[in-house]
Amino acid sequence: MGEWWSIEVADGEFSAASWKDTHGRDLIRTALEYGAEDWAWVERPWGVVLELCFPEVLPVGGWEAFRDAALVKAALDAVPDPINGLLLYPGRGGSSGARVPRKPKPAPAAAAAALPEPEPSEKVLRLEAALEAPLEPSSESFVHAA
Repeated sequence: MGEWWSIEVADGEFSAASWKDTHGRDLIRTALEYGAEDWAWVERPWGVVLELCFPEVLPVGGWEAFRDAALVKAALDAVPDPINGLLLYPGRGGSSGARVPRKPKPAPAAAAAALPEPEPSEKVLRLEAALEAPLEPSSESFVHAA
C-alpha cells in the first residue's frame, strides 16, 4: 500500500474548481510521471482536494520529486488564495475516512447495569410533629444585647 499525500486548495479571488480545471490535467500527468499509483479529486464546499498515492519505496521520483517539479510549483503558485488557501500534507485530505474501518464497539457488559437504590435514611423529618410543637424559644437560645 502506498503513501497518500493531499493538496488542498481553497476558494479565493476565483474558485478552486476553476483552478482545478486549468491545472488538474497537468498535475495528474506529472504525478503519474513521478510514480503515482492512484489519485482522486475531492470537491468540497470550500474548495478542492487532490489526493495522490505514491509507492512507499520508489527508486526515482515520488512525492518530493513531484513537489519539486517546475510545473507543480507553477500550479501551486497560481492557487486562488496563495496566502491561506493552500495546504500540502501526508494522508488523505478533507473529511476523508480512515484507510482501515473502525473496530466494532464492545457489547454492553455488566458495567452498564443499573446501580442499586440507596437505603432510606433513618433521619426522617416528621412535619406533623414539628407543626404540633409549641413555638416557644428553647432554653438553648441566646439573645444578644445590641
